[in-house]
Amino acid sequence: MQAVIYGLSGPTLTREEKTFFKDANPAGYILFGRNVETPAQVRALTDELRSLHGRDKLPILIDQEGGRVARMRPPEFPAFPAMEPFARLYDSAPSSAIEAARVNARAIGLLLKDCGVSVDALPVLDVRQKGADPIVGDRSLGDEPMKVAALGRAVIDGLHSAGVVSIIKHIPGHGRALVDSHKDRPTVTATGLELDVDLQPFETLSWAPMGMIAHIVYEAWDPDHIASQSSLVIQDIVRGRIGFDGWLMSDDLNMAAMEGSVAERAIGVIYAGCDVALHCSGKMDEMVSVAEVIPDLTDAGRRRMDAAMEIAADDDPMDMAEAIAKRDELLRLA
Repeated sequence: MQAVIYGLSGPTLTREEKTFFKDANPAGYILFGRNVETPAQVRALTDELRSLHGRDKLPILIDQEGGRVARMRPPEFPAFPAMEPFARLYDSAPSSAIEAARVNARAIGLLLKDCGVSVDALPVLDVRQKGADPIVGDRSLGDEPMKVAALGRAVIDGLHSAGVVSIIKHIPGHGRALVDSHKDRPTVTATGLELDVDLQPFETLSWAPMGMIAHIVYEAWDPDHIASQSSLVIQDIVRGRIGFDGWLMSDDLNMAAMEGSVAERAIGVIYAGCDVALHCSGKMDEMVSVAEVIPDLTDAGRRRMDAAMEIAADDDPMDMAEAIAKRDELLRLA
């Protein structure tokens, strides 16, 4: 099984993709707006992905945060708010904000589960900092570590209650970046003491099943490599200081913060210590180049993935409509 997650080109698998994916046997897949039309179509697509390998517990990812980062959108799918309203409510009514974040995440999870999507790239645990690039902005759960951790825990609980696996991101913190790592290479010049603030939510939720590491240079830890390609950051900070032992994936290999060919980028994140590389474009020539060089999942990587995919829905009878109604009632308190 290749240590890579691949994107798809469209709403259905092409004949070329079916052949390639069967041969490559990637660890998982990720869906984007180009892959999403209707609930029934997404369910058929995810069912077909599982049938390619006979893996019921296949990681099929999506970025369904709410607000501006949502691959499933109206009118075919319900709209979900960004994270900022939950952070605002927390300032006046912490318990209500935590419950609102939990039931909102449960509603998202129930939607994804019905569509056959097994993993959501949520929660964002980046502590928002003044003057930073707005790429995080209202996606953040706040500017104070305890608030971010409390609301992040609620999001994880809500997703897991629906049987959908969570991903904490962007380890070890994107909140200070002055540029968007999709467009350029951010360098964070904060001291180690200052970065302690960014680490706190990740330390608190280090038991999370999956995590995504940022393409950012942190001068205090490794001035020569972005975190996703830094063995120092991954071993000393992510696995060591934070204590994260979940399934660790890179952010997207096609982001401008990275250098070299897509294949070189993929090898770089794996050699640095990521369990799996994330390739999102769905471009066949790029996927072929990655498949030619990417190794198989390590035994540790397979253990972490299998453990994450054991998360199952609880017996809470609250359905999606009830969860959305409760969320809206609580958010009105703000």
